Amino acid sequence: MTKTHRHLAAVDIGTNSFHLVVVEVEKKTGKFKILDREKEIVRLGSGAKDMKVLSDDAMNRGIQTLIRFKGIADASGAPIRAVATSAVREAVNQSEFLRRAKSEAGISIGVISGIEEARLIYLGVLQALPVFNKVILCIDIGGGSTEFLLGQKRRVLYANSLKLGAIRLTQRFFPEGKVNSKALKECRKFVAGMLNPVVREIQKHDYETVIGSSGTILSIARMVQQLREGEPPAKMNNVSFTFEELEEVVETLLESETTEERRNLPGLDPARADIIVAGALILEQIFLELGVRSMTVSEFALREGIVLETIEKSSSVPSARHLNDLRYTSILSLAEHFQYEKEHSHHVARIALRLFDQTKRFHALGPREREFLAAAAILHEIGFFISHAMHHRHSYYLIRNAELFGFTDNEKEIIANIARYHRKSHPKPKHEGYGKLAQVDQEIIRKLAGILRIADGLDRTHSSAVRDLTCRRSGDRLTISLHHAKRSSLDLEIWGAERKKNLFEEAYELEVEFKAHRQVRP
Repeated sequence: MTKTHRHLAAVDIGTNSFHLVVVEVEKKTGKFKILDREKEIVRLGSGAKDMKVLSDDAMNRGIQTLIRFKGIADASGAPIRAVATSAVREAVNQSEFLRRAKSEAGISIGVISGIEEARLIYLGVLQALPVFNKVILCIDIGGGSTEFLLGQKRRVLYANSLKLGAIRLTQRFFPEGKVNSKALKECRKFVAGMLNPVVREIQKHDYETVIGSSGTILSIARMVQQLREGEPPAKMNNVSFTFEELEEVVETLLESETTEERRNLPGLDPARADIIVAGALILEQIFLELGVRSMTVSEFALREGIVLETIEKSSSVPSARHLNDLRYTSILSLAEHFQYEKEHSHHVARIALRLFDQTKRFHALGPREREFLAAAAILHEIGFFISHAMHHRHSYYLIRNAELFGFTDNEKEIIANIARYHRKSHPKPKHEGYGKLAQVDQEIIRKLAGILRIADGLDRTHSSAVRDLTCRRSGDRLTISLHHAKRSSLDLEIWGAERKKNLFEEAYELEVEFKAHRQVRP
């Protein structure tokens, strides 16, 4: 690998299969070329309704696959970013799987929401097809869920994720692989009912092109090519098929009464034969409900979206649009939705970040944690929208359950906890949310919440009186000198910070004192 290139790897941990892609990135442009791809049918998720438990066998298959993927990535010197979707995000024992992935395979996994999954798929599609300027509808049918996104020029106009997946519906309606007329009718009715709210929203928008991605849709496209009496091309990217051709594929699938018969159908991956009927019925109903006449296939999807986002987060590609812009916009949008006190929240964020930067040698945290602190500071009082009483807990709930583009579930949990602990009780293992986090994340929360408490206290009067601060350590004492404007008093600010400094002192094992050091011009 030359100095102008570097390697990256992305892993998509799906309900049905795991995917790995290894790429080489041209540092100057941010463009990448694919060096290696791997796919393994794992069947991680199961359940006709909610995929509440990952079985031991499924976890073992998943971990072995991740160990193999890690070896492939390591051979290319490619750091891995892995994300998990429907099966893991719904599992009550997801923490066990995440722990094993880290300890046994050496892979840290980010669990993402369905909306975030849709956004990353959209980023992948934009790299595969010339549709950047168009308003497009992206549809991705997975094993556990189906994602919908309307977008233009990277802007998300609408996104949703439904618990409609090829594995989920197979286990609910066709558990033994056989399709009878009653189950077929019930399945179609169920899918139509689940689609209704999404259809209503999508019909409010005009869009130019419908794009489909991932296993079910790629399999149907290959079967269409076979029915056209031609060998499927080596690449299916940008191949289109019509509603009439989809109906022909559905009819062909239904004519095969068992899974074994379907394994021999031309163009169909035999490993998908047991779940393809359910997947095809989902797609058929989408076409019917939305009046779709044709669909274009994208071979790029979630994993390529992960690669692009990872590249754009890297400062080594200065020409790329930084994805943190998206994350920051999501934070501001949430804050504005809940009518936050803008001047106070942003001032607290500025003071908190200043304190973070001044104490780097004590906390040893980096840019990622700095971003968490900024987000939590901006959002720390949005709970007022619900009630003043216990507003810190309301802030936690609103952040934790919000759709924040660009953040994983774990990152949202950390930010929500930092905001929660800006007042009242210190973090405790018995607290829901905090107690379930890994020890390293708990320590991050303690350190950052300690900073946020002091920053919030230093704007006790909501007057932005503290203009700057400097920190000086002497032994076990940290003196925070406060710079303020002429004719302003910091008595209440210092009083507020003194009342809230205990968590910082515990987390950093330092005694803190505040001094109104000198006056500065306003």
